[in-house]
Amino acid sequence: MMSTQTEKISPDFDWKDIDTVLLDMDGTLLDKHFDDYFWEQYVPEHYSLLHNIPIEQAREELLGKYREVENTLDWTDLNYWSEKLGLDIPELKLRINHLIGVHPYVIEFLEFCLGRRKKLYLITNAHSRTLSIKLDKTAIGAWFDRIVCAEEVGLAKEDPRFWEKLQGMLGFDPKRTMLADDTEKVLESAEKYGIRYLIYVARPSSRKPVQYSDHFPSIEFFKELISPAND
Repeated sequence: MMSTQTEKISPDFDWKDIDTVLLDMDGTLLDKHFDDYFWEQYVPEHYSLLHNIPIEQAREELLGKYREVENTLDWTDLNYWSEKLGLDIPELKLRINHLIGVHPYVIEFLEFCLGRRKKLYLITNAHSRTLSIKLDKTAIGAWFDRIVCAEEVGLAKEDPRFWEKLQGMLGFDPKRTMLADDTEKVLESAEKYGIRYLIYVARPSSRKPVQYSDHFPSIEFFKELISPAND
């Protein structure tokens, strides 16, 4: 895929300076096509049937509801959305779980990190029920020293206070920690806290164009972090 931007900031670091690797899940390790399709197409279809309204009207109403809680814990809370929309959101996710997939080169990257004895943590805003569905489907959970949901911390990753609480839980050194995420607001909050190595995933969905960050080093695939130059 072609990027709409002319310049890409490439990662430039030495793995010897990193002890801990924090990885987001949706869009970073897993193809965000599942989430985009689910919330933008599949849920509106069922919402339109429930309320007997055109699907475009349903989509417009839902987008408004989504924006109201964007960047908060409610956005990823399946119980919240089941109650708010009158739909069984976990059941709907299970019906199309065949769309859940791991991005290319993710497993190779996890092997690379473990081979160099890095601490690996999965850090996600995803609700615990969503996490369970996706780990059951992909089996990536076994690679991590620990998996932390934002609901366990009590704040969304977009809140700089999240990282302070997370550090208290995991005991990492921010100056020797890498975070990879597909959301710039998350990287900005981590930067404010002092996490040194920040990587923007510019290809969160296999179905959408690559979009590099103007501020953070960007990658399309994790193989870019395991090249000889970064070994």
